Amino acid sequence: MRKPDTTVGIVGGLSAFPRRLAAKAVAGKGGRLRRGTTRHTSSVVLGRTLLEKHTDAEIEQRIATLRETGAKLVSENGFLRSLGLMAAPEQSNLSRQSLLDQSRLDGRVFDLLALFDVFEHDAEPFSFRDLILSRKYAGLLAGGAAWGAIARSVHRSGPVASLTAMSLHPGGPKRIHALEGAQRSELDGQRLLALEPIEDESEEYFSLAEAAEAAGLFAEAAVLYGHCLSVDPNDSVAAFNRANCLKGARDNSEAAHAYMLAIKRDPDFVEAWFNYAGLLREEGKIESARRHLQTAIEIDADYADAIYNLATLEYDAGDLGAARRWWVRYLELDQNSEWAKTAARGIAYADLHSRKSAG
Repeated sequence: MRKPDTTVGIVGGLSAFPRRLAAKAVAGKGGRLRRGTTRHTSSVVLGRTLLEKHTDAEIEQRIATLRETGAKLVSENGFLRSLGLMAAPEQSNLSRQSLLDQSRLDGRVFDLLALFDVFEHDAEPFSFRDLILSRKYAGLLAGGAAWGAIARSVHRSGPVASLTAMSLHPGGPKRIHALEGAQRSELDGQRLLALEPIEDESEEYFSLAEAAEAAGLFAEAAVLYGHCLSVDPNDSVAAFNRANCLKGARDNSEAAHAYMLAIKRDPDFVEAWFNYAGLLREEGKIESARRHLQTAIEIDADYADAIYNLATLEYDAGDLGAARRWWVRYLELDQNSEWAKTAARGIAYADLHSRKSAG
């Protein structure tokens, strides 16, 4: 079995650093940076452009889904610090629980805010400035502000640490006001020096492509993913997503080329091997489909979907012995699903056939 390198997923575009440079830095540490998540994703970076493109509810749902993958969720600043691309703030000794106890900030909201870098530190240990900020944010929330409004306003205003000296007030669910003397103004970058966003054309295309794909507009999504590849030809995830959309649009020939490109750009992209195998099987190219499924399993020996599909492929091909071996392996990974019940029935059928043949 090939052991893949550490894979870092990224959801949403980075606002403080170009993705291509981050990808280079990750590669320099022996890992790889991919959009979204795969089976091998060990940590997921939440890009702050999510705040500009999605509602609070959409972001919360996405984070909940990401937590189910078991990958570690990391803020943008935390990611850059782990790569040595951003200096760590002063050391401190306050725990997360200590901040919650002293600020009375809701733990769920605290974690959401921390993932979008509204504190000086992105994780424990936190600083005294973080405690001040957590108290301010708790007051804003109590006054009717939403956590997303806090995060968006903070990143339009300048350095987070500078907020400790300001008096912050809710201006409704979507607005935060800063009070200096008797003057109240919106904390939205109008009064303070606004930060220049990092422009990444491929991020914009990718976001539009995801939206089109989610809406079932596969041909349109394929074109947009193609634009991503024209900006960054090494983007294996854009190639993979484009292949899926082309398949959805019933353009199997182009889909095959896109799957091959994804695999060429990232030979350990196990989902690309698996999906391409499915396309090959649909077209009756059984031997090629078998090789691709076997490669997927070689990369990831616990890839249950690939194991199950290889078992059914062998069953359809009439090789009950091989099918039985793969079904047995599948049941080592899954004992309770409907697929597991089918695998168990397949094993029983293969055993019955074997006994009849022997008799």
